[in-house]
Amino acid sequence: MSSRFKIRMRQASLSLAAMAMATGLWLPCLHLVFRRPLSDFYQEKGISPKAKQLAARHLQLWTDPALRQAELRKMRSSNAEWDFMGRSFLVWSLVNMAMREPQLKAHYLPVIDEIIQETVKIEQQDGIYAFLMPYAKNRPYVIKPARSLFIDGEIALMMGARRMLNEEPAYRKPMTERLNLIEQRWRANPIMAAESYPDECWTFDHAVALAAFKVADRLDGSDHSALCQTWIAIAKKKLVDKASGLLLSTYENDGAPLYGPEGSTIWMVAHCLQVVDEAFARDQYQRARKELGRITLGFGYGLEWPASWEGPQDIDSGMVIPGFGVSAGSSGMAFMAASSFGDWDFLRALTTTLDMAAFPSRHAGQLKYCASNQVGDATILYASVLRPLWEKTLRPGGAR
Repeated sequence: MSSRFKIRMRQASLSLAAMAMATGLWLPCLHLVFRRPLSDFYQEKGISPKAKQLAARHLQLWTDPALRQAELRKMRSSNAEWDFMGRSFLVWSLVNMAMREPQLKAHYLPVIDEIIQETVKIEQQDGIYAFLMPYAKNRPYVIKPARSLFIDGEIALMMGARRMLNEEPAYRKPMTERLNLIEQRWRANPIMAAESYPDECWTFDHAVALAAFKVADRLDGSDHSALCQTWIAIAKKKLVDKASGLLLSTYENDGAPLYGPEGSTIWMVAHCLQVVDEAFARDQYQRARKELGRITLGFGYGLEWPASWEGPQDIDSGMVIPGFGVSAGSSGMAFMAASSFGDWDFLRALTTTLDMAAFPSRHAGQLKYCASNQVGDATILYASVLRPLWEKTLRPGGAR
């Protein structure tokens, strides 16, 4: 071996060592480039700067018909559910924002009403399938007539949230009717299940419905506490993954498991259960945080599946990085749970990842994330303003 070759090898080795050392020095500091004060995203009182910018973008979508139609076409080409959920999360967000800053109520109420009324109109004209994925038509629903808990629960909670902000008698009857239908189906089923898709019962949607029942109790003086606690008791016994202790995400009408715990489900479930059974909600959050929540080099993210179970990648999980299990759906929903349970270190790490990987775009006081879409941004907005609605729901006389 020539001396020249040895010199080159030594130089190459030194270069590689220098690169490794440099990487070891700057990589742990990379998150600092994207890290911002948590108050930019979430504030205990008032509304954070990012929340205001995200809301401004969504409000423009509902005041500019051409822009809204373009955004909806883009989403519905992938998943009609996203159109529906984007509406729900925006209504819940605007309600929380107006509770934080009451002077916004007059500005937000017309938008909230337009969203609710247009959503109900579409459902009445085109049926439940207008907001469901095409496979909903592949087979019949087990329970007749066909109804989707996904749609009934979220519309009921939209109406309830609006009424909690400012009572509107026109929403009381349709909200009560939807909740009565849900209650009838739950009571007729040994595991208190209702379908979202044919023979598919989603824990996500049951948790939303439970929250809607609690809002109704606060508004109307009804008492669904026994119903809700019976559901919790059955879920603990029949719907929990034994390995992780987390609730299943999907099961058949008879309770047979379809999919195990999923990050794109459990974070929202824990958030909704806060107004139903706070201890169980916190238990589910802590388990999810252990199994699915991660912070690496200052960046936060959510896994879609616990180590004990791996399911298929689907439209809800979003892109899942192979070999790592990192999920866009789980990471997005994790914002809500971290914010709900005051897990500020995790929330700060999640926002750091958001500013690094979601490509924020700001224009004229508006913010959108280019790697996201309308429902993704609405979910993030909700995470940045939640709490007031739940606090009012739990407070004695909270709707008065």
